[in-house]
Amino acid sequence: MSPTRTRPASAATSAAPPAAPAASAATTAPNALNALNAHLQYVLKPGAQRGAQIDNPLFDLLQAVHEAGSISHAARALGCSYRYAWGTLKDWEQTLGEALITWTQGQPARLTPFAERLLWAERRARTRIQPQLEALRAELDRMLAEARDDQQLLLTLYASHDVALSVLQQHAAGTAQLHLDLRVQGSVDSLRALNAGQCVVAGFHVPAERDADSAYARAMKPLLQPGLHKVIAFCRRRQGLMLRPELARRVFGLADVQRLGLRLVNRQVGSGTRLLMDHIVAREGLDPARLAGYHDHIEQTHVAVAASVAGGLADAGLGIEAAALEFGLHFLPLASEDYFLACLKPSLQTPAVQRLCEVLGSAGWQQLVAALPGYELGAAPGRVLSMTTALPWWQYGEGAPTIGATGAAGGGP
Repeated sequence: MSPTRTRPASAATSAAPPAAPAASAATTAPNALNALNAHLQYVLKPGAQRGAQIDNPLFDLLQAVHEAGSISHAARALGCSYRYAWGTLKDWEQTLGEALITWTQGQPARLTPFAERLLWAERRARTRIQPQLEALRAELDRMLAEARDDQQLLLTLYASHDVALSVLQQHAAGTAQLHLDLRVQGSVDSLRALNAGQCVVAGFHVPAERDADSAYARAMKPLLQPGLHKVIAFCRRRQGLMLRPELARRVFGLADVQRLGLRLVNRQVGSGTRLLMDHIVAREGLDPARLAGYHDHIEQTHVAVAASVAGGLADAGLGIEAAALEFGLHFLPLASEDYFLACLKPSLQTPAVQRLCEVLGSAGWQQLVAALPGYELGAAPGRVLSMTTALPWWQYGEGAPTIGATGAAGGGP
């Protein structure tokens, strides 16, 4: 059930608000919200849509009121009349059975606590499924591209979550007729998928350190073998603590999170960011049991971690700078990471992988990376690197394990 209103042709703001009580009130039964279900649809139109963005008239209007501070300013931002915006909100109040706006004479309208909670819950839900939304958009875009041009190349890529990869996906499709079938999962799981033949390219990231006994080195070394795997330079990025802004002058490292008893949101086991977290905890001699949320508050992506902190569900989480800035969080840098793409040696000469390397080496792509917060080019993007150059902790003399058909090596990490 969703109320519909015909938007007036005129986008002018009306001079005065319609008559309203001191505080808006809904008259529908309190359980009206329980009867509603989400119905998904999509439209084809010019322009790009990225990340967790989904157009929805109700939430677009609530967000506009939240940002603009009044219905009149929200209506102007959305290009509709005040009366249309007000009427739409009143229709939704009847449908939801809850007040969305509180308003008194002489004061601007504000979102009610229920509307604020609803708006934030919807944003957090979209953020948590962002990888799936991006994959769906990419698949629909590929459908259109195949209908127009059968020369499109397809490349299956399993990779750890990264903002730059989503940008690359759109850039490659729009400029190089290369469709990246991107599936988001942890670095370790992505490399396992590569060795099991489930993808052509795997994306993983490691800190720029030489510690051969680190958590990430122990986890990834059994899955990479010189001569069998080829490592392609992608980008360099900053990881750090994403904190509520009021904690900026109290927290200067993960040890402060433990000392102050703050709530932590962590990443899933097998992700490169979780390996980095484990590495920092071990290096600083911290106790995971004293970090609230370390084992039981888990998210799957950087933006989902940031949304948890911004929504007050946690005080701190490890993630990339771009995600922290997107949600208005304080960012405390802890590590510089190299993000690599890996493929098996025979795949390196395939047209799709060759085109991927060409895109990564192009000036257009490098300009896009340079514009992303917390990113830099690092080693020449698109260049194939030796294992020891890419991964300083790799030592040939220690003997590389043999990787089986399932991607396991020496029993796996």
